[in-house]
Amino acid sequence: MEQLRLYDTKSRDVVAVNDTDGLVKMYCCGPTVYRDAHVGNLRTFLLSDLIRRTLQILGYQVVIIQNVTDVGHMSEDFEGEDKLLAQSKTEHIDPLSVARKYEERFHEDLAALNILPANKYPKASECIPLMQDLIAELIARGNAYVGSDGSVYFAASSFAGYGDLSGNRLDALKPGHRYEYHDDGAKRFHADWALWKAAGDRKELIWDSPWGPGFPGWHIECSAMSLHFLDGHVNVHVGGIDLRFPHHEDERAQSNAVTGDETVDLWVHGEHLLFQGRKMSKSSGNVVLINDIADRGFDPLALRLVFLENRYRSQMDLTWETIAAANETLRRWRSLVNQDSEAVPLADEQFTKALCSDLDTPRAMQIIRAIEKNPHMGVNEKVARLLYADQVLGLDLARKEIIRELNAEQKTMLAQRFDARARKNWSESDRLRALLEGQGLIIKDSPSGQEWQWR
Repeated sequence: MEQLRLYDTKSRDVVAVNDTDGLVKMYCCGPTVYRDAHVGNLRTFLLSDLIRRTLQILGYQVVIIQNVTDVGHMSEDFEGEDKLLAQSKTEHIDPLSVARKYEERFHEDLAALNILPANKYPKASECIPLMQDLIAELIARGNAYVGSDGSVYFAASSFAGYGDLSGNRLDALKPGHRYEYHDDGAKRFHADWALWKAAGDRKELIWDSPWGPGFPGWHIECSAMSLHFLDGHVNVHVGGIDLRFPHHEDERAQSNAVTGDETVDLWVHGEHLLFQGRKMSKSSGNVVLINDIADRGFDPLALRLVFLENRYRSQMDLTWETIAAANETLRRWRSLVNQDSEAVPLADEQFTKALCSDLDTPRAMQIIRAIEKNPHMGVNEKVARLLYADQVLGLDLARKEIIRELNAEQKTMLAQRFDARARKNWSESDRLRALLEGQGLIIKDSPSGQEWQWR
């Protein structure tokens, strides 16, 4: 059986994925459900899907768990108001209703990108007992303590391997370096982090515990869920590069302190996504959602294709132009695949090797383009190889394009708009464009004339 090899953040090397009798257990850090996931978030979730699909095409069974964070502070910053509670005030609905709303949208986005559902999506709000049990065990083992403020903290210095994942060393960490920091004397060491936060003045999203009312810290849920739902061991742990420190470093310390061994075999991190040259952020005003792509008339799977053209651990720059080009490529490949409805998937050794070599999707896409253009390969073989590749690519290449005809009114408006542009009557041209686009058409103007297509 061919083996998939991936870059392991901890060892700084490309290593083979481990399995147990053909079963691979995966954990992927899931969404923070107080807002819509933007396409940068979704790139990470696609990474776990590509790993899973590649393993499956190689003959492995895969179990994947993805958490849903719907309680507590969803960052290392404990200052200010909880993000979920803040959104609850903004939308004037209770916090868990906010969470369920955005959780539903998250699953809609995954479906739009053809990302296979995880085997289980445990919610943090439903796993409080798991977290409390783990915290109690950490206290019993001497890895955690109750601070003077009533919160429970993990003693970072109690774990000898701290920093092996991120490269950060405790003796070099300065107070406040990307983790919670309070100069109030509640913690024994500035790099310790909260496992359970005392409720204080907080009135919502709090639970009773052996240490008093409160809520879980940021990192404990992933340790509790991965240990419980994957029977104490994870073969592949996936997340965005921004989670490497402190989230994954702290999660590793918590989990290993309980198991006494390396709980995770392989840590895989996806790199940042830029949009038109800048980091995607709300403050920059360049956040792109799946709905934004659909609203421009593009198939959301065009975004998946753009992601595939880039290596998962390389920073990439997304633009509307690359999405538009990918959309046209999708149309062309589907047109090719639809030429032969009798074809069955035919394995392509070069394609498989590219995937097994640290998910070299750019190379895999080059192979697909070469197959498409190969003058010595018949249509049946081309389609068969594309169908095989699509089991991992997930581009729905066998989808039949629906041919829609223009009605008489639309034909008339297109003719009127052509005439308006010839007379340089731009206001009339824009008015007709708006009417046509309101009926589901996309209008494009070029030096050669007026073009249109259905959304």
